[in-house]
Amino acid sequence: MKKRDSDSLTAGGKLGSGLTRRDFGKLSIGTLGAILPGPQILAANAAGIPAEESANDVYISPDGSDRGAGTRARPFATLEHARDHVRTLKRSGKIPQRGITVWLRSGVYRLTETFKLGAEDSGTSAGPIAYQAYPHEKVSLIGGRRVSGFGPIRDAEILKRIEKPYRGEILQLDLRALGITDYGKLISRSYGSPIHPVPLELFFEDRPMTLARWPNQGWEKVGKTTGGADDDSFTYQGDRPLLWREDDDVWLHGYWNWDWADTYLKIKSIDQKNHRVELCPENGVRGNGFRPGQRYYALNILEELDDPGEYYLDRQNGKLYFWPPEPVAGGETYVSLLEQPLVEIKEASHITMRGLTFEFTRGSAIEISGGLNDQIAGCAMRNIGTFAVKIEGGVAHGVRSCDISETGQGGVILEGGDRQTLKPAGHYAINNRISHYSRWTRTYRPAVRIAGVGNRVAHNLIFDAPHAAILVGGNNHQIELNEIHHVALETSDVGAIYMGRDYTQRGNIIRYNYIHDLPVETEVNAIYLDDCWSGTTIYGNVVHLAHRAVLLGGGRDNTVDNNIFIDCHPAVFVDARGLGWARFWFDGRDPSLLDGLKAVPYNKPPYSVEYPQLVHLWQDDPALPKGNSIVRNVCYGGQWLQLLDGLTNKVVEIKDNYLGPDPRFVDFAHQNFQLRHDSPAFKLGFKPIPMEKIGLYSDEYRSTDKLSPSGA
Repeated sequence: MKKRDSDSLTAGGKLGSGLTRRDFGKLSIGTLGAILPGPQILAANAAGIPAEESANDVYISPDGSDRGAGTRARPFATLEHARDHVRTLKRSGKIPQRGITVWLRSGVYRLTETFKLGAEDSGTSAGPIAYQAYPHEKVSLIGGRRVSGFGPIRDAEILKRIEKPYRGEILQLDLRALGITDYGKLISRSYGSPIHPVPLELFFEDRPMTLARWPNQGWEKVGKTTGGADDDSFTYQGDRPLLWREDDDVWLHGYWNWDWADTYLKIKSIDQKNHRVELCPENGVRGNGFRPGQRYYALNILEELDDPGEYYLDRQNGKLYFWPPEPVAGGETYVSLLEQPLVEIKEASHITMRGLTFEFTRGSAIEISGGLNDQIAGCAMRNIGTFAVKIEGGVAHGVRSCDISETGQGGVILEGGDRQTLKPAGHYAINNRISHYSRWTRTYRPAVRIAGVGNRVAHNLIFDAPHAAILVGGNNHQIELNEIHHVALETSDVGAIYMGRDYTQRGNIIRYNYIHDLPVETEVNAIYLDDCWSGTTIYGNVVHLAHRAVLLGGGRDNTVDNNIFIDCHPAVFVDARGLGWARFWFDGRDPSLLDGLKAVPYNKPPYSVEYPQLVHLWQDDPALPKGNSIVRNVCYGGQWLQLLDGLTNKVVEIKDNYLGPDPRFVDFAHQNFQLRHDSPAFKLGFKPIPMEKIGLYSDEYRSTDKLSPSGA
């Protein structure tokens, strides 16, 4: 999309201009929407190279010393010492009014434990504390270690386990001799499990390598099963498992029953005579047993180290085996070690981290909880074990203009706001480039997960992922101006933007997003309101090439207005599942929807004022999807509408949609789907969609689609 210099769709003051936590709590939802773009908090001298040293500047360098003075000429060596120096200045009253910038000079800062910032490390709205890369220098904070010393395999027993053509290609490294003895554990992680650190990973030339697997690409298929939900075995085809040693901690990763649910399972035994594999009973959630024909692959097998880029770790002996995709002497090789966050900001306020690269770690890059107005800006987060950034609680924290890629379990988590009172948090993820995420857990680990009340996801570019781009939970969020493409590449019954199973999490706005090039052969939806999700506005989006553009799954009071749908099948799908296969939610067998209603004061202020439809919903044919409106949309190519379960336009409002021939796009061949001024859709009340404002834009942290040179 066209890049721009400012966010003209939002207006108002910046959250860094004197707002306190008490002031923020008094803001209305409407006022919040005007100020949510996020603060631009930086030390006054942070835009370029400091002309001269001042009391506002503290310096650290990998070549420095903690016995130094923290000056440009005599920098400190560690983040911790710089932090403690700032604390000393604060206690002595010597903190400059404009705040302090801790400048990190170029190099690699290896963190063996979490760098922690607390309330005593806070800045102020006028004088923030910034931890920032020195302009035009690359600064990396890593949770791993660079390793070298690979050599040929000499152990004859190991060589016997490797196919003969590959023996000369594979190298070994003795990690134990390097003092590396904690390798983490392979565990039964799944789509529904908590977020756990991943085990030791290998990275070569800034790319994650592949734990030895079979098949090398694609999937094997589940054979025969007993069909029970508690089944712990199934049959396999062929004789490949004859090569494996059961005592080698062999695992299977697959979509065992549903194509939206993946799980890792450990092998207990292999019955080679009957071609049956038995899984350990302690594996946990599997997604309702196994189903014949479902997908899986095997991993963590020395005998399957047969492809460039694969590795295997002998945890018992501390030996790492690796087939480098390029000569290992010409590249950099790292292993990840730290399981805790690289950086933790807890109950601290007005702290900025800018221009830093976070990488090579088993856990997350940054976790923020409590406090006010912390910002991660212009940073790169890659080769991370879990999520890049997790924000939980507090007010007005955000991730702005960052590049996030190759994460094990997702991009950004935004959780904040009070669902009982509908007080907004004002967290944000803005202008970020997020791709190649969910490397380990493949489902329900999105680019952005948003929960709580009053948060914003805007101007992000999201692509290349197996499952969803944005998962939504909570109330009064804004998801707008994002470009999303090539997601849900490995899954089905999924949405690029997904939310589901609640009547009360209302007030969310999904507008001006450009969603395109999704898989069309599987059940992939651009915007998916699943299982009676209600009260959402879908306005001004452009969807090109999706199986379905919008799915309304039995919910109420949703509006689909002023969107453009191109080559979707169908553009809009509406069902009344509560009257059919999902009637168990309403006959007492599954109380989840009613429990969700009871979890909040739905019949009292502020809910009864903000969402009056909730007050008597459960007494008003709750299984019937009333109040939905599909108006003033443009549909070109593909299929327009599917109404299931006997629904008609007497239940769903359908009017003023343009379904005719060419609606007169500005430049269809080059995917400029704005409408010309003479489009017949305008006569039906259609309003122009600002496609030129969608996606990434240039600001002080990034230049077009790349981070600015003053940092990462």
